[in-house]
Amino acid sequence: MASTSVSRVLPASPQHVWDLVGGFDALPDWLPYIPESTALEGGRIRRLTNPEGDTIIERLIAFNETERHYTYAILEAPFPVTGYLSTLRVHAVPGREDLAEVQWSGRFTPDGVSDGEAESLFAGIYRDGLDALHRALSA
Repeated sequence: MASTSVSRVLPASPQHVWDLVGGFDALPDWLPYIPESTALEGGRIRRLTNPEGDTIIERLIAFNETERHYTYAILEAPFPVTGYLSTLRVHAVPGREDLAEVQWSGRFTPDGVSDGEAESLFAGIYRDGLDALHRALSA
């Protein structure tokens, strides 16, 4: 099993960041790669569409409002992995109420690619996503 994790300190309070990213169906609010999200099964499943029209279906596995994190699994996607499980977390930065650290991590089994190729793919997705989140918070 392969894994990767990317984190970034952002110029907003942890609660403000969580208010933007904490909704499982909120990706279009801050992630340009996902312009469309449809909540299914009472919000436990999200059907995402990227700009190329590809569909990604994900299931919410765990959600913790108090600790500001959720974990999800990919059920269907055009990625070369199986068994994908990812967590998005918002942490407080000690001594700084105006900053938050966001960590996006995942583990998965590469399918048809090396561990390094799969890790690089998701590290890029997470990094681009956190860059987009930074832009959304700075706008």
